[in-house]
Amino acid sequence: MKRITFSLLLAIGICWGVYAQQKISAFEVDLKSKGASIAPDMWGLFFEDINFAADGGLYAEMIKNYSFEFPSPFMGWQRIQEQGAMGYHYTKPHLDESKNKKFLQMQRLNEEGVFGMSNAGFRGMAVKANANYRLTFLARIAKGENLSLKAQLAKGRNILADVNIEGLTRDWQEYEVMLTASETADQVNFRILLEGEGELDIDMISLFPEDTWKGRKRGLRKDIVQLLADMNPGFLRFPGGCIVEGFDLENRYQWKNTIGEMKDRGTMINRWNIEFAHRNAPDYFQSFGLGFFEYFQLAEDLGAEPLPILSCGLACQYNSGEIVPLDMLDEYVQDALDLIEFANGSVETAWGAKRAAMGHPEPFDLKYIGVGNENWGPQYIERADVFEKAIKSAYPDMIIVSTSGPSPDGHEFDYLWKELTARKAELIDEHYYKSPEWFLESARRYDNYDRNGPKVFAGEYAAHSTTEKDALKKNNWEAALSEAAFMTGLERNADIVRLASYAPLLAHVDGWQWAPDMIWFDNLGVYATPNYYVQKLFSTNPGTHTAKITANGNSVAGEDGMYASATIDEKAKEIIFKIVNTNAEMRAFDIKLSGNVKGKNATWIELQSNQLDVAHSLKEPKKIAPVEKSVEIQKRVVKTELKPYSVNVFRVKL
Repeated sequence: MKRITFSLLLAIGICWGVYAQQKISAFEVDLKSKGASIAPDMWGLFFEDINFAADGGLYAEMIKNYSFEFPSPFMGWQRIQEQGAMGYHYTKPHLDESKNKKFLQMQRLNEEGVFGMSNAGFRGMAVKANANYRLTFLARIAKGENLSLKAQLAKGRNILADVNIEGLTRDWQEYEVMLTASETADQVNFRILLEGEGELDIDMISLFPEDTWKGRKRGLRKDIVQLLADMNPGFLRFPGGCIVEGFDLENRYQWKNTIGEMKDRGTMINRWNIEFAHRNAPDYFQSFGLGFFEYFQLAEDLGAEPLPILSCGLACQYNSGEIVPLDMLDEYVQDALDLIEFANGSVETAWGAKRAAMGHPEPFDLKYIGVGNENWGPQYIERADVFEKAIKSAYPDMIIVSTSGPSPDGHEFDYLWKELTARKAELIDEHYYKSPEWFLESARRYDNYDRNGPKVFAGEYAAHSTTEKDALKKNNWEAALSEAAFMTGLERNADIVRLASYAPLLAHVDGWQWAPDMIWFDNLGVYATPNYYVQKLFSTNPGTHTAKITANGNSVAGEDGMYASATIDEKAKEIIFKIVNTNAEMRAFDIKLSGNVKGKNATWIELQSNQLDVAHSLKEPKKIAPVEKSVEIQKRVVKTELKPYSVNVFRVKL
């Protein structure tokens, strides 16, 4: 039988699964039906360094391989030798114990022409007119007199910024200068030119926009973080994702290598470098400039709970499946205990002192810690037991997040839920990357979960549109609409679903490995997808308790192509209800409010498109965006006409 697509089913108004086919003529909203409390941090963010999300993305460093630590030490760099210049370049070893093992030596044999090195950044560089860019580096003269440097930003032969650096000495010193761009341009190169005859050692050549998030040196891209802040997220999960596990244990994410001075952080291949044959990224490495301290700091900036995930001693079971024997697991468990101390310990503790030395003496108030990511089988349960015993013994109030594997069903999923339920696990992480049909059919997924069992963290989810046939699956309205329908089911079951986050979060338009993704960017700009606006509607209109919204006396999760949920916001003294119309036609409804309301109007936020395949781009970033309007309340009835393919949020004062 030929498979019928979601788009076709929507277009002809067919309901899904075993849903009743009865028409809905009205919704009833019970203003007094205060139900289960909703976690104040329910809707959050999942961050993983995939798609150049960290280096080349959120982390605003513009120079690739800034300390020459890639296995190919000149990857990202190119020698400049023009107009008769004669010279060479080498790498040499540092003799100290830092993780920064190499430095560059530029050797110039004459004073003619132009000699130096250039760096093209991450899929190019971009600058904005009149903006300042902070250049820092370490340097010393190895041979010669009166050597100087010239730093430039250039597009072809057009020099956009130029500064001279003099006063170089024979001892390692750090230098800092500003480059001011004369115009806005993409595909820009950075150039560092040696002037004078001799040899210069140089290292840690770093370039950042001055205008970072909160103006921090070596900071984050302001435009990207602002989109995250606008979501008012409840939590920030980091650093992944499969990146936690690594394709082998040596490649796993080790948080202790990501804190302290940059020279102590090292560099490691990114596991997404070679994961997909169709999207190889041989220049994809991690500098760890965005490390665990910065993750905690970002969560604090966003007003979000930090949620770190750590390796449990199992490498990715899709890759090597390398495993640490149980009697050799102490190092991994100690990493978890030390991380909690780093986040929450006083300045008198060893790891609390390291946090304070980085500029944050106050604790980060960590409440959650994740053990493993998408691991499965008895091997995971054995290791989870060891971690749980150690963490709860030292920190009994810490909430441990356990994994249910990579799929939302099947043998491994069922096995892990059974074992973790028997162990009274607190929070189980479920992942689903599925078709829009699956999301519509699963809106009642949590209706029948055991109310006395573990709570759910919907840790990674995204609908993958069936209308997109190539590897670049766009974030179209078909996918976002089905996610909104599914999310009403998460919200209706907030007593079971404790936390939820879309994934992945970020992608570079020229450097992605996985699609779809919630926010896309290049070196000059950023845009939010329709999926972003759906997530934002839920995260900025959450409520404190569930409430009842029904049709014909029943909850609504697909009947007549409609999906609905409701919450009470005790702080704002409002009731909030969300109604998703997945039909190809407009639907007219009376929304009956049973209880006392304040005022004659309700706020109505509408997100809608008649085209399921519509998607955003850098050139057209807001084809679909929320529209806020007012609708009259007449005798406790709101008369509405809900547009086809629409997500609707109503707020009514109580």
